[in-house]
Amino acid sequence: MGKTTGFMEYERIEEGYKPVGERLKHYKEFVIGLDESQAKVQGARCMDCGTPFCNNGCPVNNIIPDFNDLVYQADWKSAIAVLHSTNNFPEFTGRICPAPCEAACVLNVNDDAVGIKSIEHAIIDRAWEEGWVKALPSKHKTGKKVAVVGSGPAGMAAAQQLARVGHDVTLFEKNDRIGGLLRYGIPDFKMEKSHIDRRAEQLKAEGVTIRTSVFVGAAKDGLGKGSKVTNWAKETVTPEQLQAEFDAVLLTGGAEQSRDLPVPGRDLDGIHFAMEFLPQQNKVNAGDKLKNQLRADGKHVIVIGGGDTGSDCVGTSNRHGAVSVTQFELMPQPPEVENRPLTWPYWPIKLRTSSSHEEGCEREFAISTKEFIGEKGKVTGLKTVRVEWKDGKMVEVPGSEKVLKADLVLLAMGFVSPVAAVLEAFGVEKDARGNARATTEFDGGYATNAPKVFAAGDIRRGQSLVVWAIREGRQAARAVDEFLMGYSDLPR
Repeated sequence: MGKTTGFMEYERIEEGYKPVGERLKHYKEFVIGLDESQAKVQGARCMDCGTPFCNNGCPVNNIIPDFNDLVYQADWKSAIAVLHSTNNFPEFTGRICPAPCEAACVLNVNDDAVGIKSIEHAIIDRAWEEGWVKALPSKHKTGKKVAVVGSGPAGMAAAQQLARVGHDVTLFEKNDRIGGLLRYGIPDFKMEKSHIDRRAEQLKAEGVTIRTSVFVGAAKDGLGKGSKVTNWAKETVTPEQLQAEFDAVLLTGGAEQSRDLPVPGRDLDGIHFAMEFLPQQNKVNAGDKLKNQLRADGKHVIVIGGGDTGSDCVGTSNRHGAVSVTQFELMPQPPEVENRPLTWPYWPIKLRTSSSHEEGCEREFAISTKEFIGEKGKVTGLKTVRVEWKDGKMVEVPGSEKVLKADLVLLAMGFVSPVAAVLEAFGVEKDARGNARATTEFDGGYATNAPKVFAAGDIRRGQSLVVWAIREGRQAARAVDEFLMGYSDLPR
């Protein structure tokens, strides 16, 4: 814990933002993190609560009271050691995790939670500045070879854990750079890609071989022009090749099949998935040259989907110079303040306003799109209707139909499943949602029905958080290590 009476003496300090007018001019991060004295005050607020629910609220089970106390005591080097003991990449979670740990904080019962995420952010940034983040290559080699397919946070975490216990690990990525949705989904203004790049260098120094622009799947899937699998893969490696060369294969791809909206007019030009729009801007930010980039300049933009991906489309559209941005959410507007006695320590449903919303966005709740309207093959508007819930069913509100102007429509309604071709190529059984069927039990955990093939992350659990991906990557690494060696010293 921090200071015994700290939670009664100090208020929560939020991280700051640079002014809207300034940050809309670029794609760089704009969060102003806590300084050393502010982080110490936040650490002091951590209570001697007996049962730290924050530990269980955090999917990777970060040892939060310990690193809070160490920051309060100004022992930053020990704080990063504690943080790294459960989380391979706290610079990712400290920037983009929604912080379920804070929802579970005991202080959150009737007060503002400890700023756990901001403390984590401060610890890892300090650790990089001080040179405390080092490569940790294994001193002994096992002679076992592992292929990790998919280089998002689950794949990166698994590769790092497996390399550190002496396995020869090859990390395969179908895109031209590693990082998965961190690289080509999360905008740079939320997380600059230099954070991924320096972790990639650390992985290499620890013995991980990284192979990009390689699609792993059946040769018949092909990677010719117009392939729906990826625009950037240049080589195909078959499951048979991996199973012949490696002692174990771990699938850690994402849930990349976007949810569509099959209403009249869907085939009009100007209607795109968020994951067509967002990756292009990230590639441009990285210095790549793109022809016919999807842009929102001078357009009336409607984003369908009220979650984080939709919010990312809002922020990117505003940076492009959109005339207007409107975000649709099918569900009714949630309360601004949750019913804490009812929801704590679980993740509450409440109105969440992101930094992108604050930059300029009209938000519409309880609204459904009935039809896309267009002229000369291009979208010009949407026919919408208000909806409400009666007896557990969504019904339209009579007389509420309306037409809204739109030059660009971005579909950000979530993801339904991983790319089926990959699982089918390996012969991996799928669950009812189209994800890889693999248990998380430690005795044979994360193993699929296919011989020596494991699955973890979004490909197994469906669309989820970066912190869940890291957790599953770490746990799957232990399962693979046990499979190969008969035991494992890696943490559970």
